[in-house]
Amino acid sequence: MSLRLSTVILPYRRWSEGGREAWQRAEQLGFHAAYTYDHLSWRSFRDGPWFGAVPTLTAAAAVTDQLRLGTLVTSPNFRHPVTLAKELISLDDISGGRITLGIGAGGTGFDATALGQDPWTPRERADRFTEFVGLLDRLLTEDSVSYRGEFYSAHEARNIPGCVQRPRLPFAVAATGPRGLRLAARYGQAWVTTGDPKLYESGTSEQSVQAIRGQIEKLGDACAEAGREPGSLDKVLLTGFTPDRARPLESLDAFVDFAGRHQELGFTEIVVHWPIPDSDFAADVKVFEQIAMEAGAQLR
Repeated sequence: MSLRLSTVILPYRRWSEGGREAWQRAEQLGFHAAYTYDHLSWRSFRDGPWFGAVPTLTAAAAVTDQLRLGTLVTSPNFRHPVTLAKELISLDDISGGRITLGIGAGGTGFDATALGQDPWTPRERADRFTEFVGLLDRLLTEDSVSYRGEFYSAHEARNIPGCVQRPRLPFAVAATGPRGLRLAARYGQAWVTTGDPKLYESGTSEQSVQAIRGQIEKLGDACAEAGREPGSLDKVLLTGFTPDRARPLESLDAFVDFAGRHQELGFTEIVVHWPIPDSDFAADVKVFEQIAMEAGAQLR
């Protein structure tokens, strides 16, 4: 199976000052999908411009025709399943069925306290994530949902006519722990990883590949437990967070080598960040575009 190449376009530019052009260019370059982060702010971008994921994706849907669109990733940190479901159904309709929901448990960054709450413990994040995904699955597949859980509730929540994509738009579940992997196996059409964060600072490429191989083996175990064939789940690597960092974007050959090693692990999609000057995602635009246009042919 050929490897799909996608990109992440961070929502830091005004739509009229380069935002629109980036999404249109992603389609022109032949990317399979273009995603954006779903945060209220993020790391070094906190004190600069940062726009909302859902309006950005709505605008992107209006200026593209074939490009798949989505989040990498949405989390429960500031979302509620009932309101999110309504926005996703609307997005799927506007885009003509081109939306993928990347979804994860969230972390301890700025989103975790922006609504005035204390940061959740790892266990509470996992508990909320489990309930969040299960309820969201129902909201996107049933016309009317009533539910009362420990963290989330819905009362006769209507979601007519539902998603364009049936039975609902795909979930790409970001997870490395056992509970998250079980959610991916049960609800996901894809699984997402960024690698092992413990290796980012001082690990090697070889250690990273080995760690990711271990994650895939655990995903296989979760699929077996769920009675599912592991090959039925797409596997997505969001790059930029392994010890390789930006090196795969230094040349076409470097990227093909990096992507090929991960394709051998079973990945079906590699996601690269759209270049952002003076950031961790800085890259030569000409090389980036060459990779987008030529790498796929070498990875079939």
